[in-house]
Amino acid sequence: MDVPELTRDELEALLERLHEASFGWALSCTEWNDADAEDVLQTTYMKVVSGRARFGGRSAFRTWLFGVIRQTAREHARRARSHRQRAEMLAREVPTNVEESADAGAERAERSRLLLGALAELPDRQREVLHLVFYQDLTIREAAEVMDVSVGSARVHYERGKKRLRSLLSERDVGGGDE
Repeated sequence: MDVPELTRDELEALLERLHEASFGWALSCTEWNDADAEDVLQTTYMKVVSGRARFGGRSAFRTWLFGVIRQTAREHARRARSHRQRAEMLAREVPTNVEESADAGAERAERSRLLLGALAELPDRQREVLHLVFYQDLTIREAAEVMDVSVGSARVHYERGKKRLRSLLSERDVGGGDE
């Protein structure tokens, strides 16, 4: 079935008209967590407006949009589970001795400060892709879309950024530079 392409204005008008219902559905899909629902809806809108999610006309626009919201909520939940699992792993590694814990916390804070300083020294594209992948938990493909570059270009910036970051961190004698 041939569906005429929606203009950006038409698309934004549809999204605005359906926003309240969409937010309600996003809440339902995120177990009534306001912050998660907002994140899911924002990601959904980005997908729709950027063209990553395209309306094919096989159903009503609202039905299609709710499907995109549901899928985005599932992706969000998977990422949240992954973050929780990593946090639980780290929690198991936390020393029981309070003095050790304070020292380890200070050491982590110092490593974090040095890491952020090293990131700031990277060229913009390298810093952006590393931030999107490591801090925003995007795939390289998603980061490429956000950065408006090809996937190949994003991969090159990612690899070069990691290599340069390792080099900067090893110059500063910071542990964890071999990831």
